[in-house]
Parts: sequence; C-alpha cells; structure tokens
Amino acid sequence: MAQLSPTAAELGPPRLVSVRRALISVSDKSGLDDFAHGLAAVGVELFASGGTRKHLEQLGLSVRDVGEYTGFPEMLDGRVKTLHPKIHGGILCRHDRPDDMDAIERHGIVSFELVVVNLYPFEETVRRPDVTDAAAIENIDIGGPSLIRGAAKNHRYVTVATSAEQYPRILEQLRANGGTTYELRRELAAAAYARIAQYDTAIAAYFQKTAEAPGGSRGLEATQTPASRPGLVFSPSVGIQLQLKETLRYGENPHQRAALYVDPSAGHVTLVNARQLHGKELSYNNLLDLDSAWAMVRMLPAPAVVVIKHNNPCGGAMDEDLSVAMRRAFDGDPVSAFGSVIALNRAVNAAAAEVLAEPDRFVEAIVAPAFDDDALRILTTRPKWKANVRLMQIEGSGFRVQGSVTPAGRPGFGTALQYRHIDGGFLVQESDTADDPESEWKCVTKNRPTEEQLAELRFGWVMVRHVKSNAITLSKDRALVGVGAGQMSRVDSVEIAIRKAGDRARGSVLASDAFFPFGDSIVLAAKAGVAAIIQPGGSKRDEEVIAACNEHGLPMIFTGRRHFKH
Repeated sequence: MAQLSPTAAELGPPRLVSVRRALISVSDKSGLDDFAHGLAAVGVELFASGGTRKHLEQLGLSVRDVGEYTGFPEMLDGRVKTLHPKIHGGILCRHDRPDDMDAIERHGIVSFELVVVNLYPFEETVRRPDVTDAAAIENIDIGGPSLIRGAAKNHRYVTVATSAEQYPRILEQLRANGGTTYELRRELAAAAYARIAQYDTAIAAYFQKTAEAPGGSRGLEATQTPASRPGLVFSPSVGIQLQLKETLRYGENPHQRAALYVDPSAGHVTLVNARQLHGKELSYNNLLDLDSAWAMVRMLPAPAVVVIKHNNPCGGAMDEDLSVAMRRAFDGDPVSAFGSVIALNRAVNAAAAEVLAEPDRFVEAIVAPAFDDDALRILTTRPKWKANVRLMQIEGSGFRVQGSVTPAGRPGFGTALQYRHIDGGFLVQESDTADDPESEWKCVTKNRPTEEQLAELRFGWVMVRHVKSNAITLSKDRALVGVGAGQMSRVDSVEIAIRKAGDRARGSVLASDAFFPFGDSIVLAAKAGVAAIIQPGGSKRDEEVIAACNEHGLPMIFTGRRHFKH
C-alpha cells in the first residue's frame, strides 16, 4: 500500500508551483494556438510529439521533440510515443523528495510541471454510422490517459489540462503569479479523472453494444426469449458518465432541485442536443414531456403532430398537409391540449404556425427539426404567450418508417439502454424502439380488416406504445380521438377513451398496449361503434375475447408484442 511522504504530510501541498516545462499532446487543437503562444511568452519550455509538434512549429514556436528527448522514436504507427520512463518520470517525480529528484537527474530526466492532453476522438468516431471496428479500436487512446492519470496523481506539483476551456485560467495564473495555485491544480485533477472515467465508460459501452454471440448473429428471432437473444450483453458492472448541461429552475415541483445532464455516448440526435430558438428556460416537466412527444412523432412516417400533456398524448395526427395534421391533433382533446407541448416531425411552416397561434390556444413548448422564418415570426410575435413559448430545434434528425432505415443508415433508432432508478439501485433495459414486424401480425377473427382499417390500425399501434399503461387509444382518419391512460384496470382505460372520443368513437379503431384479460372491454368498444381492434394477444382468455369480437363482427389483429410503458 502506498504511503504518504512524511515530508509532504508535515508541510502540506505547495501553494504555488512554477511551470518551467509543458508536455503537450492533443488530438483536438482548439484553443491551442493562443495557449501555446501564451506559455512561450511566460518562459515555459514546450515539449511535444507527432502532429502536435508540427502544429506548434508551424506557429513559429520553439518545440522540443519528445522522440529526440527520450532517444526513442515513435513506433507502431504512433501507438508508442509518450510511453517512456523519461516522460512519466518527469511527470510523477515528487519535488519535495530528494531521492526522487536525484533519481531523475541521474537518468537525465527533466520534470514537467504542466501536462496538456486531450484524447483520441473515440466517442466521435463510434458515433459515425459507417464506423468500422478497426477504426474504433485505433481511436482508443493509450498514452494520453496514462499521461493524464500520472499528472493528476501528482497534482501537488503538476498542472493537468484536458480541455480548451481550462487554458485561459491556467494562463491567467501563470501571467499573474508565475505558477499555479494548489486549488486550481486540485480542481483540474478532479476534472482529469472525470474525463478518463467518461472515456473508459464510452469504450466499455462500445464493446458491450457490439458484443456478438458465437456465430456473429445479431438478429432477434421471434421465438427467442429476451435472455437468449444474441447481440446484447449486460456487463457485470456499469459505469454512467454524464456531463452537466444546465441547472434547472426546479424539479417536478418547486421544492425539488433539478439539473439536466448530457450522455456523451448517445449515438443519435436527441432532445438534449436541441437548440433553443426562443422562449424562457425549459423546466424539468417540459423536458420530460418534450422527450415523450419527440419519441412518439419520430416514429410516424408521414408529416405528423403530437400533443403531449403530463407525459401522455392527448392528440396526434398525420396528414400530408402539416397544418391539417396540427388542427386535427389539437381537436383530439382540446381541453387537455391547453398548456401542452407539441412535437412535429417536419419543419414548422407558416400554415402550421397559424393554427398554433389561434386565439385561446396556449402551448408551453414546441420541438421540431426546423422552423421556417415565417413560422418563427408568427410564433414569437403574434400569440399572447409569445415571450415564453420554448421553440426547440433538433437538427439532423432522421425519421423512422416501419421496416426501413433512418437517413443515417441505421435500422430504427438503435437499442440504447434505459436506466431507471429504484431505491438502492437501477433497473436497466433496452429502449422500446425496435420495429414491430407486420409479418408477425395475425388476424384472429372471422372478419378481416379492410385496407383502410389496416392503415388506421398501424397508426393506432404506433400511438398506443407511447401511452402510460394500461393504455387504450381510439383513432380515426390517422388522428387520435380518445385516449385512456394509466388506469389500474384495462376496462377503465377503455371507458375513458370512449368518453373522450364521444360520437367520434363510431368508426374508429382501438389499440391496446397489452392483452385484454376479459371480453368486457370488447363489448364496451362494440357498443361505442369501434370498427376494428389491435392488441398483442397472449391472454389465457384470448378465445373469450376473440369470441366477443366475432359476436359483434369486429376484426381483430394480434401483434404478438406487448408495449407496456410504466
């Protein structure tokens, strides 16, 4: 076990450490030009290797080559360059230990008081849709993390910089004091270890995501149980590294504090990456609702609008004319839509904005891939809520069509893991974003759905998977007309959906996120005039439910896949 030096224990950390030499090895050279010039101006000797050395020399700076200093050239295509005792000895030496300082002098080693390193762009590399395994592996940095860890460990005497945002503060102290304070070195050491943890977590997540069963198959066969499916390995331990984006006004309620963190390993466009074009800051509840709205609307193939209230849809519609979809989405439940959030899967145009800006309409936030100039003008100048409405633009987003691929070439939206906190731990599962193969659907009734009913059932099946269980949706003409959500019994959800729909229930189709345990819901639906039903099936009373449909002449589809959302 490592022992603390008695000298260090007695004297404590040095408050100010002058910087004589800096070792610089960066992949991302943002901010480096001004920083390096600033270091040279205060008399810091610069050491660098490879591309960093060439870059600094092109700036007209005097730089000592690492290979020339160590007497050992780069090798293995740059895999080995800073992994040398003359480098790490100069970083790890304890300046208050005579034996350490005698040792480095005896071996011709100089001390480094500043280490400036950022890492190979592994996270950016693996986010590319066309990335190969070889490219990913070559972007796993080895020397960089070793330099950072050594410098952070020896922060009593060494300043470590791992991002361009830290350069100005270091320069400020060097110019003012000729060295850095212990408080800054300690703070930068903490940031360095956090960066290494984040980097290693991203690498572990990549290997977990790409792990294959013997034979290399990644497909999910319908006959397999989740535990037997190849392509997903739950690691014995999981590290989650998040970056603070902003502190929120409060949480679900004003007495709860809250913040928004970014997951750097997310491999697709998300709400967290969205650009806010207008309005006051987002609240915790806004973000939850916007995320649900975006998850829902991005699964629809045609121009579509979804209206979310308290994390459930109270309206949703598809139409080639976005303004028509907007109006029909609001008509789904106009009372509940007051104070809602809206998601669109196409750029908001002036016509759609005109519908949003109608009198007595109040919207908290809107998320879309883009906003036309005219739409922005309408939404930020005309409504009485113009000053506060949050307009969120998610750029570069792709939209799923069942059975196809996104523009980025990835099937669906991947199989990201979802983490949910329970007291004492976390539950982890795949996100429920995979396509439901229509080839597995079965009509189990005497009457079969018409082509028009089948198109409506497809729409209803996308909608219901985003409603809290027990979930029931009624839709007509590709628009929600009734939703029953979060009830303890499925028949209660059916009754609520029918009541919300009113006369519009006649001729609608019903979607249920899980099987019907009894035939009573079918009787209610038939009395309300429902024309067709889609559900997973799988109840021990399926025959009773099928018989009820046949008795009332209702076609019913079994999808074979449940979509609980707890």
